[in-house]
Amino acid sequence: MWIVEFKRAGLMTAGAFFAAFAFSSVPACAFDIDSGVTKESGPFDLFKFGFKAYKNGQKEEAVEAYRYAAEKGHTGSRWALANMYAYGDGVAQNDFEAFKIYSEIANQGVEPGSNDTGFFVNALMSLANYYRNGIPGSPVKIDLSQSRQLYFQAASTFGVAEAQYQLARMILAGEGGKRNELQAKKWLNQAQKSGHAGAMSVFGNMLFEEGQAARGLALMTAALDRCKPKECPWMQELQEQAFAVASENDRRAAVMLASDAANGKAGD
Repeated sequence: MWIVEFKRAGLMTAGAFFAAFAFSSVPACAFDIDSGVTKESGPFDLFKFGFKAYKNGQKEEAVEAYRYAAEKGHTGSRWALANMYAYGDGVAQNDFEAFKIYSEIANQGVEPGSNDTGFFVNALMSLANYYRNGIPGSPVKIDLSQSRQLYFQAASTFGVAEAQYQLARMILAGEGGKRNELQAKKWLNQAQKSGHAGAMSVFGNMLFEEGQAARGLALMTAALDRCKPKECPWMQELQEQAFAVASENDRRAAVMLASDAANGKAGD
């Protein structure tokens, strides 16, 4: 599953939205009448209870509270349930169940500026990933065109760097539509300006191969300071290959440009 970066001003991530309740006064006890929260409680109270229960390791109570809140139309609770199914967190892992809930969130849409925006965008990203890979043993088959369309929506409407990067990779590979290197570069450049390590590395490599050796090498070098451990090896390989064939002057220039690259300026 993808972890989404929301870069637009005023757009709260789902994690930040949940974190706002980390020190809530909701009691950390079983989901029963003594807790002061019941299935008849309002959806927001149920959501807060579920979050507090989850933080305290009471995941069965969290699932129960989220389900009641979700039935009452609470988007954050639907999102929490979907994630729990996707990761097998407190429930048996069930990607198809997660897919169905993410689809409900995506289909209901979102009002501009709504607090539900983070949940909506995360649902789009999750669905894009499911369509890109399919879900074995379920009706959800690989649909690259649908995956590309969902990434495009998150990339263009919400400016999500991970969506811009994944969309660019699909465009470069000709997955789900025509291959278009210029379009891919456009999305990679936008994503790298947000500090997305993968985009910095791929875009930098493209610049390097086009003859912009110093700028490209600077981006690939800066990416190594931002990459996640599981992604660092392929980025390091790209950087080392470029470094090995670069001239000494380009290497020195790349070192000087690296700080600019880290701030998303080397690709301008």
